[in-house]
Parts: sequence; structure tokens; C-alpha cells
Amino acid sequence: MQPLPQRIWEPCAGRGAIARELTAAGHDVVAFDLVPHAGADPGIVTPIDFLLERAAPAGCACIVTNPPYKLADAFIRHGLALVPTVIVLLRLMAIEGAGRSDLIDRHLVRVWAGIERLPTMHREGWSGNRLTNSGAPFAWFVFSADPRPAGTPIELMRMSWREP
Repeated sequence: MQPLPQRIWEPCAGRGAIARELTAAGHDVVAFDLVPHAGADPGIVTPIDFLLERAAPAGCACIVTNPPYKLADAFIRHGLALVPTVIVLLRLMAIEGAGRSDLIDRHLVRVWAGIERLPTMHREGWSGNRLTNSGAPFAWFVFSADPRPAGTPIELMRMSWREP
């Protein structure tokens, strides 16, 4: 699995799903979000606009988050200015795109693609049909503030969402 430092910053914590898993794995997580979500786990500091932050919380050298997709590139670029490693959950198609070539071609070091699709997460209060999996493949993208040496390939790793 991906090596992670002890102290991790989760700037888009939402209700706390990622922070909760990282904490259960023994990490110290600093969790922020722009919006105070109903039913959020205790300890998530709001309202914090990540894109306005000028320094990482003390001891945090890594961001792990599921950013708003329309702001993902800005989140990654800003994160790389604040910490050495930024790990984001995105649709696998995020590997494409001329507008993010600087990130993919220079800073992306590893992609953890799922062997199976992620289970669908439904919004709180959703009463519509329940799907068993997402219609789109997702992956964890690992970016490094240090540019990847020219000619060094991006590592592709596969993981199961179901297996520990």
C-alpha cells in the first residue's frame, strides 16, 4: 500500500469518511472543511477555505482528500505548494486533459486504480434507487511536489476496495 506519514491533512473532510478511515489506521488527522455538514464527525474544523490557506497545519507533510472535482486541479496545485505529497481521489479519467499536463507529466508519481468499481455513496436523505457501484472508475492519484525526473514512468498500482 501507499506509505503515509503519521500526521495527515484532510482539507475537504465533508462528514469525515476519509479522516475516519485514516484515524482507524493509526494516523493523526487534521480535518477541515469549508462547510459544516450535518452529521459530520466531531473534530472537523469549519469553515476553512483550503484554497486560502497559506501554510499546512503543524507536522502535516501530506494531504489525503477527495476534492471538489471542478476544483481538483487548483486543490492539487495549491496543496503541492504547501506539502510534499498530495493524494486525491478522482475519476480515473483525470489522467487526461491538456489543462492539467503540468500536474500529470511532472508531479504525478503513482495511480492506485481499483480492481472493482467503488461502491456508490448516496447523499444523506437520498430516497431514490440505490446503486451497488459507481458508474465511473475512480483511483487515488499520488502527486509529489518534487518533479518526477524526465523519462520516469508513472507507477500504476491496482488495489481492491474490498480487501484490507
